[in-house]
Amino acid sequence: MNVDPNLVLMIGGGLGLLLLVVGVAISLLGGQSVVEERLGRYAESGGVVAGHAEAEEAEGPIASRLTEFFNRIGEGTDLYDAISRDLARADLKFRPAEFLALMVISAIVAAVIGIIISQGSIFFGVVAGIVGAFLPRMYVKRAQKQRLRKFDNQLGDMLSLMVNGLRAGYSTLQAMEAVSRELPSPICDEFRRVVQEMQLGIAMEDALDHLLRRINSDDLDMVITAINVQREVGGNLAQILDVISYTIRERVRIKGEIQSLTAQGRATAWVISSLPIALVLLLFLLNRPYVMQFVNPETRGCGIPLLILAASMVVSGFMLVMKIVDIDI
Repeated sequence: MNVDPNLVLMIGGGLGLLLLVVGVAISLLGGQSVVEERLGRYAESGGVVAGHAEAEEAEGPIASRLTEFFNRIGEGTDLYDAISRDLARADLKFRPAEFLALMVISAIVAAVIGIIISQGSIFFGVVAGIVGAFLPRMYVKRAQKQRLRKFDNQLGDMLSLMVNGLRAGYSTLQAMEAVSRELPSPICDEFRRVVQEMQLGIAMEDALDHLLRRINSDDLDMVITAINVQREVGGNLAQILDVISYTIRERVRIKGEIQSLTAQGRATAWVISSLPIALVLLLFLLNRPYVMQFVNPETRGCGIPLLILAASMVVSGFMLVMKIVDIDI
């Protein structure tokens, strides 16, 4: 199929410009999440620092109304709830409608780039578009893992600071305030949200549940359970958190050792799984008729099942190796 290269370049350039404009607009208008946007109107003393009219004027009425319209369409659905939870865990300042729009734009741009690289192949463009649609999702998952790893590494220091504060006579809220002031991000950001929610009248149990929703950590779940149980039945919270702190520090140390010992296995899985894909793409660019034998009408009856079999073997092998090196503690 012959495609005009000038037309493809014009479409690609237009989509690239559109992506740039949307990215700049989202960066400027989505600088704060919905929760932070509302909590940001209050100072630490609880007073209002910005009026409602000023907030609407600052956020941009046209873009805000468009975003609110699409968010209201999907509000309360499982899809939007799942996207909101994932974005909160990754600490990305997007709304569900903005993230879905980003996925669509990423798919279109990837498809255009695929068509240009393959010199007009619609099949290659469709494959590139499907991959492009999953790129924002992959980035969110990676951001979640990195942020969760940082949080878990800081959890021992947080518990030590809380234990020292409780032994010095602080209340639980004052100890959390000390954590939000003294420790680095991301743990200070999360506990600052907890403190702000409690200052606005939300119960401590609910604020901690919101924290656990944003940070899906087993260690944090154990800490929150200990705090809630202590508030119900009483006891020495400082001593309980001290024991949990030692357990978490040992777990983090062992996890670090396991990561070092299994790094070679994970790298091997990625390299071996990527080689067949890279080889097919390279052959497609260098010798397209050879690769197109898999999908030609005369040979597709044998070629497509072979492609499916090869893809399933690569994916199953990769998942098997990653499962072997994933040691739960």
